[in-house]
Amino acid sequence: MSFAGPQPSPGSPPSTVTVMPYSATDPLARDLRAEFITVRIRWFGLAVGYLLVNIGDVISAADRGSKQFELNAILTLGAVYAIIDTLRSWKGKVLLAEFRILISLMEALFIGVLCYFDEGVTSPFRFYYFLSLLVCAIRHTPTLTFATLGLHALSYTLLCLLAGKPGSQDAVQMLLTLIFMGWATWAIIALTGLLKSAGERLGILNAELRENQSHLEQRIRARTKDLQESQALLVQQEKQAAFGLLAAGIAHEVGNPLASISSIVQMLQRRITDEYTNERLGMVLGQLHRIHRTLQELVGFSRPANQQAALVDVHAAINDALNIAKYYKRWKGKKVKTVYAAEMQAIRTVYDQLVQVVLNLVLNALDATEEGAAITVTTNIEQSESGESIVAISIADEGHGIPQEAHAQIFEPYFTTKATGTGLGLFVCRQLAQQELKGSIELVRSDSFGTEFRIWLPLIR
Repeated sequence: MSFAGPQPSPGSPPSTVTVMPYSATDPLARDLRAEFITVRIRWFGLAVGYLLVNIGDVISAADRGSKQFELNAILTLGAVYAIIDTLRSWKGKVLLAEFRILISLMEALFIGVLCYFDEGVTSPFRFYYFLSLLVCAIRHTPTLTFATLGLHALSYTLLCLLAGKPGSQDAVQMLLTLIFMGWATWAIIALTGLLKSAGERLGILNAELRENQSHLEQRIRARTKDLQESQALLVQQEKQAAFGLLAAGIAHEVGNPLASISSIVQMLQRRITDEYTNERLGMVLGQLHRIHRTLQELVGFSRPANQQAALVDVHAAINDALNIAKYYKRWKGKKVKTVYAAEMQAIRTVYDQLVQVVLNLVLNALDATEEGAAITVTTNIEQSESGESIVAISIADEGHGIPQEAHAQIFEPYFTTKATGTGLGLFVCRQLAQQELKGSIELVRSDSFGTEFRIWLPLIR
């Protein structure tokens, strides 16, 4: 039997689902898994020993009555050691892990003493040698197992010598026991070696499976994110297309009456000579032209975007975005300031997409500010980390800011901090800035004093 081998903690999960590699992981964890099996062999041996000593006489010819106390005391000593070892195993520790050969020596002495106080060479307790070799082969290396075989053979030989001059039958039993111990040791080492190799291979395959599973989950998350972004862009494009159809219909329905009214006003101006009336008709004509320009801007913004890169005046694109934003209902009462770089030159980019990005950021700034607050649009020529010149467009407001916990998510599709927002504005801005404008956009700051976004564009002419 074995006297070393803690069992797993009672709260630990069963080892039937996940098999970890023996040699590729912590040696202590490997020992604990091996002793999950050996501890049962040890307690089985103790239980059989107690039964053999206390009720074995009923079913066998042996008479242990005079030595029953000594045998029970020896078994109790082994049980005390087993309890201590088991308690340490619950704490995840291996008893005498650095002195494993000492355990084999203790087992050899323990079994030899049991046999000596029982029936000597022919005692049934000699089969404990085989249990001990089985446990040693499961727990330890082949070298230590063969060393344990040597100690057990020496223990059994000393038992024969101490038991007195053996008869021919006892000599045959002794010889056969030693031969079977050697054969059993070789067979057990071969079997446990095969099992350990299979366990190691299974552990490696299990680790590879978990790694592949992790990669698959990462790919699924990436594909899901790509799908969400594609869906968000599609929703935005559908909304813009629907808005374009509505704007075109309004322009057509309103444009024709406006043209008729403008013609009538011009005819009246030519016929009426009264200066006061002509002045008032001029004012009406001016307002009609203003309505006409508004319709043209509306139709121009809603038309399909031009994807062709060309030389673009950055300041003109920003001004067009601001001209469209001034029709937004929250423009009223806000101050919009522009601070343009004097040395700014035309760059090669996509005009319509630049207007849309700037417009979205300006509209967000209008939503975040109260009446009387200011929005500042600034342009500069800066140097990138690689030393290249880039165009920086900054849109800063004096609004309530974005919550700190939302900073990492504001560019994600369908994420919004507005009560009625769609969560697509900043996402579309980032997509357009990266894919169409070949630049980038980021949140520079956002606190209770306001928010600032910055667009970087390559300075390509």
